Amino acid sequence: MKHKRHKFLRVDTNRFSRIGKNRKKLQKWRRPRGKSNKLRLGRAGYSASPKVGFRTSRNESGKVKGLVPKLVHNVNELIALTKDNGAIIARVGARNKLEIIKRADELKIKILNLGGKRQNETGK
Repeated sequence: MKHKRHKFLRVDTNRFSRIGKNRKKLQKWRRPRGKSNKLRLGRAGYSASPKVGFRTSRNESGKVKGLVPKLVHNVNELIALTKDNGAIIARVGARNKLEIIKRADELKIKILNLGGKRQNETGK
């Protein structure tokens, strides 16, 4: 059963740019430690803080988009993957990377770390 993952944010991320306002990269969880901090006290109307009950279930843990990630260095390692695996291309050269991408399309294996808009094989 899939659950929506909770986004835990530190206090005032929506207020100051240096701790995350309009800057997703800086929006990280920091435990509130102030004496009268409402988030630490668990007051109603404030966002949730991480607790044991929010843990991902054991059979979903470690998966990326429902697939078990496997590191792939070459085409031979790609062929060994099953349908419940997702490929993560290791640090390889451009020629080898294109080869892996092309073969993954043929085998219908999802590559999890392509990133950005995908270009065609010629690089245009």
